[in-house]
Order: sequence, then structure tokens, then C-alpha cells
Amino acid sequence: MRTHKHRIAALLLTLVLSLTACASGTKKVPEGASASGAALEVHFFNAGKADAILLTTADSAVLIDAGEKGFGKTVLAYLEERGIERLDYLIVTHFDKDHVGGAAKVINNIEIGMVLQSNSPKDSDEYEKYVKALANAGIEPVTVRETLTFTLDGVSYTVDPPRQERYADDASNNSSLIVSAANGADSFLFTGDAQTARLAEFLSGNVPVYDVLKLPHHGQDEPLLGALLEATQPACAVITSSEEEPESDAVVAALERVGATVLLTRNGAVTLRSDGDGVQLPGE
Repeated sequence: MRTHKHRIAALLLTLVLSLTACASGTKKVPEGASASGAALEVHFFNAGKADAILLTTADSAVLIDAGEKGFGKTVLAYLEERGIERLDYLIVTHFDKDHVGGAAKVINNIEIGMVLQSNSPKDSDEYEKYVKALANAGIEPVTVRETLTFTLDGVSYTVDPPRQERYADDASNNSSLIVSAANGADSFLFTGDAQTARLAEFLSGNVPVYDVLKLPHHGQDEPLLGALLEATQPACAVITSSEEEPESDAVVAALERVGATVLLTRNGAVTLRSDGDGVQLPGE
């Protein structure tokens, strides 16, 4: 009988072979990208070692995760400041407290068109409050088990689900939904807290180059980091970390070696802008 470690080893070997065979300098535009794009803003909140990411155009708003308990207030204040009264989608990549903790507050206080979620519930207060908030709002969440795509105001989204109902290692992190967004020729990849098994699944497919990569698991070192960077070739990388729990120096060094601009939310919220023909970084 093949063990879990043997399966991971086999996946690693397959990835190395496929990346060696397919390596090229040609950028592959993600499926769904068009020749022109909307005015898209991608805001990575300074939520500590937690994820809360808001994507907005003139007529759409998508929130990916909502930080820890109490952070929902910050998300709501930002939405109010921007005059946003409705979220088209709330995507909960997985149910660790640093991703779902603020979701109940958001659900209780703003209209939401659809909630997409992972398939691996957790026994926690944060999860229970999230479930209760959904019930109170009359929202039936969609548990994503097959690749899901949708387009809002010219921005194309793809939600890539975990392939297993339960993982032997790091069950919650490896259940992360991996979300991509294409705006014209500009592309973004949000990897939740995906770890080895989940990244191996994702990388086994036809992975395009991405302009912006949100690092998995808050910039902690990962055996498949090299394969992820080789496949995605990001020009910019965003890490959601905190002063108390900073990103790995090895991860930053690996990103710098491939020429990626590294942005850390522990230094302050990060806002990127896209017009479909180039991503504008902070300060540009």
C-alpha cells in the first residue's frame, strides 16, 4: 500500500519533470482574460497574520476572507468609507480563525450576493458564529467542490477547490480554495493557506503566469515554494504577516531571486490597481 508520504513524493517528482519540460519565457494569459480590463482595485488589509482581501471595480465587490475575530469591523468601516453597500461574493478560503473570524460581523451587517466556502468545517467559536450569521441572513453558502468561474464587471474569477474531502496532513490549510482573478492582461492568484498536498494538486494542472501572487500560509517556508514560483513567475508577491509572526526570510529571499517585488501587509495595508494593461504598485 502506498503511504501518504509516497504519494507526495510522487507528486513532487511529477512536478519537477513537468516544470523542466515546459519551462519557457512566454507569458500565458490566464483563461478568461480579455484584451482590455476594468479599473480594478485589490486591497490587502493589514490584518496581522490573517487574510482579508477586497477586490473592487466601479460595479462589483468581492471579499476573500475576513481576518480574525473583531476584524470584521475594520472591513465594514473600509466598505462604508468607499460607499460599498453590497458584496457580490464573500469567499471563505478555509475555516481557520484567521480567515473566517471576521466573517460573521460582515455577514450580519452588509448585503451579500453569494458566499463560497471550503469543504472542511472546523470545531471552533469562529466557525459556529459564521454558520449562525449565514442562517440569520438567510444565506445558503456554496461549498465549492468543482472548479467555479464567474465574471463581474469585466473581471473573470476562477475558484479552484480541494480535490479531497479530508487531508491526512494540515487538513484545514490543505482544504483552501485557491482563487484567481483576470482583468484584461493582468492576473492575480490568491492561495489561501495551501500547503504541500494542496499546492501539488494545483500545480499538477496547466498553471499560467500571474502578475501578482498572494503567498500561501503567510509567507512560511514550503517544500513546493520553488515549484510555485517557477510556474507562476510573479512580478509582485504579497505576504500577509505580522510583526509578532513575520514571514520567513527564506521565502523573501526566494522571491527576490526570481525578481518579484515583495510587499508585506505587516508594514501597512497594500493596495494594487489594475487597468487591464499593467498592475500599479503602491507609490507608482
